[in-house]
Order: sequence, then C-alpha cells, then structure tokens
Amino acid sequence: MAKIISFINQKGGVGKTTSSVNVSSYLSQAGKFVLLVDLDPQGNATSGLGIDPRTVKNSLYSAMIGNLSVKDSIVETKEKGFDIIPATADLAGANIDLVEMENREYRLYDVLRQVRTDYDYIIIDSPPSLGLLTINGLVASDSVIIPVQAEYYALEGLGQLLETINLVKDNLQPNLGIMGSVVTLYDKRNRLARQVVREMRQHFPGKVFDSIIPRNVRLAEAPSFGQSISLFDGFNSGARAYKALANEIIGLE
Repeated sequence: MAKIISFINQKGGVGKTTSSVNVSSYLSQAGKFVLLVDLDPQGNATSGLGIDPRTVKNSLYSAMIGNLSVKDSIVETKEKGFDIIPATADLAGANIDLVEMENREYRLYDVLRQVRTDYDYIIIDSPPSLGLLTINGLVASDSVIIPVQAEYYALEGLGQLLETINLVKDNLQPNLGIMGSVVTLYDKRNRLARQVVREMRQHFPGKVFDSIIPRNVRLAEAPSFGQSISLFDGFNSGARAYKALANEIIGLE
C-alpha cells in the first residue's frame, strides 16, 4: 500500500507546494508510482504542473464532497508514473460543506483508501491553515513533512502546528508520525539562515532532513512553465536538492 505523506505548515510561502510537486516528481523518477493530492483551494500544485483548473471536470472536491469515485478525478501529469488529483476553486467551500457532514475529518481518508493500493506514494499538498481540509489531510496520512523557511520567524507557529498534529494523533489518527522537517529557501551567504538550521537540528534532533532546499530562481520559474524542476532545469542546485530529499524519503522506508 502507498505511504501517504502530508507536506504541512500553516504559514504560507515556505515552499510547501514547491516541495510537494518536486518530491513527487523525483519519487516517480526513482521508479515509484506517485499520486499528488492538491488539497489547497489555491490550486498552485495543479496549475504548476500545467493543468488549468478551469478546464478540470472532476476535482478533489468532486470526490470529497460530491461522492464521485476518486478514480474519475485523477489526472496524469507529463511525467511517467506521476498522477495528480487537481484542486479547483470550489474546494474553497469545502471547509463549510464539511462542517455538517458525518465523519467530516475522515472524508479524504475514505477517498484515498479507494486508490491506496495503486501507488507507492501519495503526497498531500496541504493548505496554509489548520482548518478542516488540513485536518482531513493529517487524518489521511501516515507521516508529516514540515517545510520550514530559513528565516528569523521560522520556528514561530511550529508549536501550534505540533500541538495540532498531536491532537490528531491522540483523537483521530493514532498512527500519524512526523517524518521530519526540511529547510527551504536557504541562502548559505546569510548568517541568520545558517543559525536557523543549527537551531532546528538542536530542537528537533534526528527529525531534520540532511537535504536543504536553496533559494533558487529556477525553482520559482518552473511552475510558470507548468513543469517540475526536473523537467524545467534538472541540473541546477534546487533540482539536486529535491532529488536528494526524495532519496532520503525512500531511504526511510
């Protein structure tokens, strides 16, 4: 069965979607069958892979709220062995729709169990919030990866996030674990960035990935061309970092 991993941080702009897309890409290049779930109503993972949300007939919303078979919502990407369940604007209403639903925290859990045996990895790109969509992502997951930006306020909010993860573990998903955190948007010339990395490794020993994602223009450009970094420019430092991160994740199996 697929290993289900959520990339989560309630702060925006920390490289969560970039990490979800590019880790999925490199996992598929390593011979794994990968499904990326765009759980963010902004749909950046969807558009970043060259899929226009306005042309999507069946989305994640269709499966979670509309009770459509999830297999009808899966779209193939440009990369072999790499599929996505796209997000469209209607997913923004899911937090309201879910409130009145029975077993509302398990909607995504039930959806992904329909296809779990079809993939090696299911990667969830969570929205930058701790609402019901994010809770659904956590309940559906085996593990969590927390992207943390290498800046002054990097550790701010992590306490609340870890508390939410523990609450989900205690009450909804006892098998949920933290795979680790990954440092993103790192500038090695910046003394503060180096200090953040040291503090993270001090506070979370054994839970910080060795791979560090640099601040990289090509990583920022790739989504505008509808491509992962491996297709857009597989030889730059950002591409090498995400390939190394994917290999670390595989090594944790």
